[in-house]
Amino acid sequence: MSKRPHYEGDPTLLRVMMRPRWILALILSLAVGAGFAGLAQWQMGTAVKLTETTLDSETSYEIHELTKTGQPVNEDMGGRMVTDEMRLVPGDSYIVGSRMNQNEKGYWVVSHFENEAADEHLTVAVGWAESEAEAQAALEALDTDPAFTTVHEIEGRYMPSEGAVLPGPGEPLDVYEALATGQSINLWEPWQGTAFAGYLVSEDAPEGLDKIDSFPPLPEEKINWLNLFYAIEWIVFAAFAIFFWYRLTRDAWEKEHELMQLQAESSGEARVE
Repeated sequence: MSKRPHYEGDPTLLRVMMRPRWILALILSLAVGAGFAGLAQWQMGTAVKLTETTLDSETSYEIHELTKTGQPVNEDMGGRMVTDEMRLVPGDSYIVGSRMNQNEKGYWVVSHFENEAADEHLTVAVGWAESEAEAQAALEALDTDPAFTTVHEIEGRYMPSEGAVLPGPGEPLDVYEALATGQSINLWEPWQGTAFAGYLVSEDAPEGLDKIDSFPPLPEEKINWLNLFYAIEWIVFAAFAIFFWYRLTRDAWEKEHELMQLQAESSGEARVE
């Protein structure tokens, strides 16, 4: 493997680079590189796409149009607005802690709703309270509130169950740290029928509770690997445009020193490098 030649003295590589012709070449290389970088950015934008959903998450659907009892919550139904004709079952409500609402930490009141005609049951987060005492007071009032204990249309966002969190030793059992539908169902008084796997975040909060913040699901990102490869390819081209300019200027610098060396040898003068 041949050793790269080393040259000293004028002109230096930097001086060659500062010559007008090579400055113009650098500007041209930067322009070409910028063009390649722009193409890379455009290609990257087409490589990552948000998948379009067939259902509008803000349009309310009758719950049976999206799912049925016992069916796991998938991306096609999670976060959608649904409605159903149900009533609150007194005595089955409980409190879930560590719930954020408007950047404030508080509590959810979670209740058991049923569709007696279809013999179906649903876990519903009915509202948010700043303190446990407020949540407890609202929970007790719910059991005698005819607006909830009689059959009415409930509307809200259908969400997948959270993972159950077991209380630690000595921790109270009256406040839970997660809304797990399996755990919720086990807290209900004896019941018959079938239950939905997800839970509902109600749009209507009872007196004494605030409406729970409810946000639509984010579209799923889909990567086009071919376009991503093209984007990387354009970045390589942009880098090569700058490297090509550097290689040309270095070649010119080396050639100039070699010519000077040949001239010195032909005239019988030894040029010190």
